Amino acid sequence: MKKTVKISFALAFFLVQVSFSYEQNKQDFGTINFNKNWLFHKDSLPDAEMLDYNDTQWRKLNLPHDWAIEGPFDKKYNARTGGLPVHGVAWYRKHFTVAKNEENKQISIEFDGAMSNAKVWLNGIYIGERPYGYVGFSFDLTEHIQFGKDNIIAVQLAPEDLASRWYSGAGIYRNVRLKIKSAVHIPQWGTKITTPKVVNGVADVAIATKIKNTSAKEVKATLETVIIDANGKLVTNQETPVILKSNSQKEVTQNLVIKNAQLWQMGNSYMYKAISSIKIRNKKIDAFQSDFGVRTIEFDANNGFSLNGKQVELNGVCMHHDQGPLGAAINYRAKERQMQIMQSMGVNALRTSHNPPSPEMLKVCNALGIVVIVEAFDEWKIGKVENGYHKFWEEWHEIDLRDMINRDRNHPSVIMWSIGNEILEQSRPDGWKITKELNDICHEEDPTRPTTIGFNYYPAPFKNKLADYVDVIGMNYWPKRYGEILTQNPNRIVYGSETSSMTSSRGVYHLPIEFNERHETNQVSSYDAIIGPPWAYAPDVEFDAQEAEPKSLGEFIWTGFDYLGEPTPYGGRDNSTNGHWNDDWPSRSSYFAPVDLAGFPKDRYYLYQSQWTTEPMVHVLPHWNWEGKEGQEIPVYSYTNCEEVELFVNGKSFGKKIKGKDFTEIPSEFHDFEKGMYKTKYRLSWAVPYQPGTIKVVGYVNGEIATTKQINTAGVPAKIKLEADRSVINADDEDLSFITVRIEDKEGNLCPNADNLVTFSIAGLGKLAAVGNGDANSLASFQIPERKAFQGLCLLVVKSTEKSGEIHITASSNNLEATKLTVKTTN
Repeated sequence: MKKTVKISFALAFFLVQVSFSYEQNKQDFGTINFNKNWLFHKDSLPDAEMLDYNDTQWRKLNLPHDWAIEGPFDKKYNARTGGLPVHGVAWYRKHFTVAKNEENKQISIEFDGAMSNAKVWLNGIYIGERPYGYVGFSFDLTEHIQFGKDNIIAVQLAPEDLASRWYSGAGIYRNVRLKIKSAVHIPQWGTKITTPKVVNGVADVAIATKIKNTSAKEVKATLETVIIDANGKLVTNQETPVILKSNSQKEVTQNLVIKNAQLWQMGNSYMYKAISSIKIRNKKIDAFQSDFGVRTIEFDANNGFSLNGKQVELNGVCMHHDQGPLGAAINYRAKERQMQIMQSMGVNALRTSHNPPSPEMLKVCNALGIVVIVEAFDEWKIGKVENGYHKFWEEWHEIDLRDMINRDRNHPSVIMWSIGNEILEQSRPDGWKITKELNDICHEEDPTRPTTIGFNYYPAPFKNKLADYVDVIGMNYWPKRYGEILTQNPNRIVYGSETSSMTSSRGVYHLPIEFNERHETNQVSSYDAIIGPPWAYAPDVEFDAQEAEPKSLGEFIWTGFDYLGEPTPYGGRDNSTNGHWNDDWPSRSSYFAPVDLAGFPKDRYYLYQSQWTTEPMVHVLPHWNWEGKEGQEIPVYSYTNCEEVELFVNGKSFGKKIKGKDFTEIPSEFHDFEKGMYKTKYRLSWAVPYQPGTIKVVGYVNGEIATTKQINTAGVPAKIKLEADRSVINADDEDLSFITVRIEDKEGNLCPNADNLVTFSIAGLGKLAAVGNGDANSLASFQIPERKAFQGLCLLVVKSTEKSGEIHITASSNNLEATKLTVKTTN
């Protein structure tokens, strides 16, 4: 197979169709928000699909819904999937009516994802199924709709135990739409927008639109496409006559031009709107609104990745799809907050590990200017877990892959298709055959982007030729081999598709600094020495590897946020068990990320920030509450992007350290090099005799003070402080305010070891969405109005209703001063 050294594309993309509320806007051409007023029952019930089934006692709820996050935590549910009931059988039913005068319309239902083994009935008639919980799908309901009468859509889900290696969630956890469309309409994922040429600010825009005619008559229609800029100004438009035979589909390509085109860029995501309308005799009968961005991408063996002609190093994270205490039920604001926190750490890229993401996640990345690798599968024909995707591979893999690409190929943020992660076929001599098949499917559906895989069995994918059948080679946990790989394969494009796997617990410090020692608390020290699985290594190792090999595209750390399940090294895989699962209940979520499950940064967040950002910053650790250790030496670390840092304790200088010149030794062990001490230039350190008071670091640039950070020894807990990430949210029954709860002393210092139980009262026009604290060992419910602080912090998440007004929050705890906070909601 001939390999391409340089891969260049010029593209413009649209976002997924905006969903409107049918009840609120009758001019939306038939797209109905179908999330409201479902009935739910978790049990294996006979005849629950039937029209006359008695569901009057079922629970009423709105979608998206993740039943597993409701708990309870239990050891029997398996720590690797979060200790929550992600398997079982459950039913959803919804009553709805389609007016009699819609009899000539095309009726369909669209699911963005249902976890999993979904089977769908309409009025007792089996409509179809979809086993893979991460892909979107739709069914035509027209034939079995009872117009003017009560209809019942019934969905049975049956996620299995041992079907995933992490928390998958369960339920109809993504959005659902009903579509009542004209017989002549644009079908699901029916629009593709590309820009074959972008030169000197002029973008040629090619818009291919599928038009479907389900009637028994030939139809003459007009396709009108209008492009509008971010200010609502008309940019250009085009009309094209179309003749459609009965029961046929046609793709119509229109070529338009945007002059003075604004480019979609990282952190500056300019978006246009394309509105595609179908007219018959000048009457508009269908419309499809799409947001898109103009940008070019290029992958080069020598120069790495370029966006709009500028070389960019990928500072990426891998992310599972759960939203911590909120579970898997998709929420736009929850995704936006996650990626804003990542962006503040310096992240500019995301790998959707290890499955297709929600449309909302891609919409967030489009808006924030973050590029994305969309990943399809965690396993192929050879399974990793008993009930994994391999069970459905033969029948579904091509359908699922094509649908993923058709759904996501028009997002400006998407830059690569990943067809697999650590697939076991790497070790098979014929594994290249499946690789080629999937690679060919990707290129057929979307010739504008390269393919990739996250390989981990070096050098197996090269020996068995799997690497020959993807465009870009991702390597999981082989930083010391980048140079070797590129020397042996000089025309290949390589990057770290999964890196580090460092583990730590926010705000926890064990002395002396540990090296692969399991702790009785089931916590991991935030000094970020190597405590974790055998493949793990400190971030510093990857920093050095990327610096040594500038041809690499960059790295994607494992992971951006902690996630439910895989509580390595407790209740997970580690050195002492030779990679097998051990039992350290109650550990039930990961320790891998620089940000904990509640969204609070760990110390490692600042280590990455020191490498990936340019605004002067400095960080110091640990906390400065070491009662009983007066006079003992405490290791103090500082992370900075400044040139040098000076440490002060109670006003006394402990000297300056220069970044890049002064080194810190940290323990290191990795399967690619020997155990020992690793000299890192990315951490500055001092040994300081402890005395209560103040510890302060000062960052210098060109000899001048650029930034400082100070920690005070805290007194006894005295009060609660509430800090909302947003004090005004939308009154749409979806928007969220994330409220940080701090346990402070009377002077306002964070009490770093506080674990007070905080009780919340929520009044007014809001409701509890979740609570959390980032503790991987807590078995407390995420859905009750109380939470113990973990290392001085916990989290309250409140949700709006559909009425504007105020949400009144009170936080109280025994022997602490209570506090109140008001969040406004507005239409």
